[in-house]
Amino acid sequence: MATWLTDEFVERVRSESDLVSVISTYVPLKRKGKQFWGCCPFHNEKTPSFAVTPDKGFFYCFGCHAGGDVFKFISMIESLSYREAIVFQAEKLNIPLPERQRTPEEIAREEKLKKLREAHELAGKFFHNCLTMTKYGTAGLEYFHHRGINDNIIEEFNLGFAPDAWDKLTTAFAKRGIDTELLLESGLVVKRQKGQGEYDRFRNRVMIPIMDERGRVCGFGGRVIDNGNPKYLNSPETILFNKRRLLFGLDKAHRAISQEGFALVVEGYMDVISVAAAGIKNVVASLGTAFTIDQCKKLLRYAPAIYFCYDSDNAGQEAIARAIGIAAGTSAIVKVVQLPDCKDPDEYIRKHGVEDFRKVVSQAVSVVEFRLRHVMAHSDVSGLEGRLKALSEMLPILATIKNAAERSAYVSKVAQLLSVSENDILVELGKKSRWSVNQPSSGRAVRSVVRQVDDAGRRAGRVIIRMVWDEPAILDHFISLVPMESVPDEIHKRILEALMEKYRAGEKISDIMGLAHLGDEAVEELSRAVVEDLGEEDRSILYEACVRQLRRNYLVSQYEVHSKNAEELYRQGDAKYLEELAASQKIKHEMDELQGVN
Repeated sequence: MATWLTDEFVERVRSESDLVSVISTYVPLKRKGKQFWGCCPFHNEKTPSFAVTPDKGFFYCFGCHAGGDVFKFISMIESLSYREAIVFQAEKLNIPLPERQRTPEEIAREEKLKKLREAHELAGKFFHNCLTMTKYGTAGLEYFHHRGINDNIIEEFNLGFAPDAWDKLTTAFAKRGIDTELLLESGLVVKRQKGQGEYDRFRNRVMIPIMDERGRVCGFGGRVIDNGNPKYLNSPETILFNKRRLLFGLDKAHRAISQEGFALVVEGYMDVISVAAAGIKNVVASLGTAFTIDQCKKLLRYAPAIYFCYDSDNAGQEAIARAIGIAAGTSAIVKVVQLPDCKDPDEYIRKHGVEDFRKVVSQAVSVVEFRLRHVMAHSDVSGLEGRLKALSEMLPILATIKNAAERSAYVSKVAQLLSVSENDILVELGKKSRWSVNQPSSGRAVRSVVRQVDDAGRRAGRVIIRMVWDEPAILDHFISLVPMESVPDEIHKRILEALMEKYRAGEKISDIMGLAHLGDEAVEELSRAVVEDLGEEDRSILYEACVRQLRRNYLVSQYEVHSKNAEELYRQGDAKYLEELAASQKIKHEMDELQGVN
């Protein structure tokens, strides 16, 4: 963890984070006594085994054994590092990050970012003014108006125009004293390959500013207004502009996405602008690249569902198939909007109107339905070979359906489409059940259910850990009876040693992830120890019983050591065997006493 995330800051974020509220945004929870229970988001299950103990600040799944504190949950559910999870939660709670001393390199980078942002903001104003206030923009205005984009939308998206000249922006920025090297790094200007000087990257194009979620210009997309190529020209990758992490329109759409409960993802800038112009505001687009996991996770911060509405041509449908695969690694509820007789949303709205488009969106199909239709559209089922090939592609899709009634309905549908028997499909599904790999339709589950060996000694060890977590001073008494090196479970031993180190150093034992260096197994076992219900038994009686259990295990191991030593020394004729024999008998006596107590 970076040093600037101080212990005080982390503790403040932790104390102001309501664990139940945080987890409830991802998992429906029901209260049972002092705990809350729900179905685990990290593996597929129907019976809740995921427990949250708010007074302790822990969660634990008794199925896949995921466990930890609020930051561990956020890091797992959002695919963030532990440090990123703390920052993520702090920003949600509007807790300012602590100030820290920056290195010269960091200061230089931040200064460059600041200048790049200023250059992009100025470029955005330059292009917008060229469109709305000069004769250069006449052709651009005609293009937008012809596409049904009025002046209000032009203002809302700060749309612009790059003049049909080689150096209008270059010259304008030079007059302002803006450093040429900065403009070259931003990608707004390009160095001439022959001769001296630079020229504007964007010329004779309508200009679309690309902004981050905070509405800051990061780059531009330029579209030709004639038949020139390339049709779209984007800013190059810079420290400011990363196409894999940005979504066009998200700065304006995020509130509507939260309100509607889903994000509508389209292919291009003009689709976003046209759909937004029609009054549908929860729309975004990726930036000329495939949909990415970073973009998916960003959308899930605002709503649980993503509807893909790409072009209806083969390229668009293949892009949807890839995007579905990306979203399958997250919790996203994915649906597909299919346009019956138009290539893209812009064309559909202009042809049929916005209300028809809303209706089409409301009829978005599930991933299973889309995939089945996709297979049928790309299969020749007129012959036996084609039908068998299509069935082989459909089987893994059917295997992902967890709801029995829904699966039965689709099995029946596939049987009719391919003229095969339902029973044959069910038999094949049984053979291929491994295809489901415990992945629910949401795609979040990435862990498997693991059956742990759990004996009396392991259960006793968890009780001791729980008691020490609640009252660290117990450690002194415990290790006087069971030396630390003799704790039988290696994971328990590592946990207790780490807790002892904190206790002896006078540190507060409250941060589970302070033990992250011990490994995930240790964090999960500690989480289980803290979350597990100890029942109604008196704590002191329970503690004594567990100590006796572990003490007896320790004595058994010591008895075997001394007995073997006595036997070896006796064979060697060494009189010291009597000492070892006496030691073994003393241990045996205590073992018998402990056995008598129980």
